Amino acid sequence: MANPLRGEVIRLYKNLLYVGREYPKGPVYFRERLKSAFMKNKDVSDPEKIKQLVAKGEHVIKELEALYFLRKYRAMKKRYYDPEK
Repeated sequence: MANPLRGEVIRLYKNLLYVGREYPKGPVYFRERLKSAFMKNKDVSDPEKIKQLVAKGEHVIKELEALYFLRKYRAMKKRYYDPEK
Protein backbone atom coordinates (compact mmCIF):
# COMPACT_ATOMS: atom_id res chain seq x y z
CA MET A 1 0.00 0.00 0.00
CA ALA A 2 1.38 3.39 -1.01
CA ASN A 3 1.91 6.06 1.59
CA PRO A 4 -0.68 8.86 1.23
CA LEU A 5 2.01 11.46 2.05
CA ARG A 6 4.25 10.31 -0.79
CA GLY A 7 2.91 12.95 -3.18
CA GLU A 8 3.49 15.67 -0.63
CA VAL A 9 7.09 14.54 -0.12
CA ILE A 10 7.72 14.44 -3.88
CA ARG A 11 6.21 17.92 -4.26
CA LEU A 12 8.47 19.20 -1.48
CA TYR A 13 11.54 17.66 -3.15
CA LYS A 14 10.70 19.27 -6.49
CA ASN A 15 10.07 22.65 -4.86
CA LEU A 16 13.37 22.47 -3.01
CA LEU A 17 15.18 21.56 -6.24
CA TYR A 18 13.61 24.56 -7.93
CA VAL A 19 14.46 26.94 -5.10
CA GLY A 20 17.99 25.56 -4.84
CA ARG A 21 18.94 26.70 -8.33
CA GLU A 22 20.18 30.04 -6.96
CA TYR A 23 21.95 28.66 -3.89
CA PRO A 24 25.16 30.62 -3.19
CA LYS A 25 27.42 27.53 -3.27
CA GLY A 26 25.88 26.36 -6.52
CA PRO A 27 22.99 24.13 -7.54
CA VAL A 28 25.12 20.97 -7.68
CA TYR A 29 26.15 21.39 -4.03
CA PHE A 30 22.54 22.05 -3.02
CA ARG A 31 21.23 19.06 -4.98
CA GLU A 32 23.74 16.72 -3.34
CA ARG A 33 22.86 17.96 0.14
CA LEU A 34 19.15 17.74 -0.63
CA LYS A 35 19.43 14.18 -1.89
CA SER A 36 21.43 13.08 1.16
CA ALA A 37 18.87 14.69 3.50
CA PHE A 38 16.00 12.90 1.80
CA MET A 39 17.86 9.58 1.66
CA LYS A 40 18.66 9.85 5.36
CA ASN A 41 14.94 9.95 6.13
CA LYS A 42 13.74 7.49 3.47
CA ASP A 43 12.89 4.78 6.00
CA VAL A 44 10.60 6.97 8.10
CA SER A 45 7.11 5.46 8.03
CA ASP A 46 5.34 7.27 10.88
CA PRO A 47 2.86 9.74 9.30
CA GLU A 48 3.33 12.28 12.10
CA LYS A 49 7.11 12.24 11.69
CA ILE A 50 6.72 12.62 7.92
CA LYS A 51 4.46 15.62 8.45
CA GLN A 52 7.05 17.16 10.78
CA LEU A 53 9.79 16.62 8.22
CA VAL A 54 7.65 18.13 5.46
CA ALA A 55 6.94 21.15 7.67
CA LYS A 56 10.69 21.51 8.27
CA GLY A 57 11.24 21.38 4.50
CA GLU A 58 8.63 24.09 3.95
CA HIS A 59 10.45 26.20 6.53
CA VAL A 60 13.72 25.68 4.64
CA ILE A 61 12.02 26.92 1.46
CA LYS A 62 10.90 30.09 3.23
CA GLU A 63 14.39 30.65 4.63
CA LEU A 64 15.98 30.20 1.20
CA GLU A 65 13.51 32.63 -0.36
CA ALA A 66 14.35 35.16 2.36
CA LEU A 67 18.06 34.65 1.69
CA TYR A 68 17.59 35.25 -2.03
CA PHE A 69 15.42 38.30 -1.44
CA LEU A 70 18.02 39.81 0.88
CA ARG A 71 20.82 39.12 -1.59
CA LYS A 72 18.86 40.78 -4.41
CA TYR A 73 17.94 43.71 -2.18
CA ARG A 74 21.58 44.27 -1.25
CA ALA A 75 22.63 44.12 -4.91
CA MET A 76 19.97 46.67 -5.91
CA LYS A 77 20.86 48.93 -3.02
CA LYS A 78 24.53 48.76 -3.96
CA ARG A 79 23.73 49.73 -7.56
CA TYR A 80 21.43 52.64 -6.90
CA TYR A 81 22.54 54.23 -3.63
CA ASP A 82 25.71 56.10 -2.96
CA PRO A 83 27.92 53.94 -0.70
CA GLU A 84 29.44 57.06 0.91
CA LYS A 85 26.21 58.00 2.71
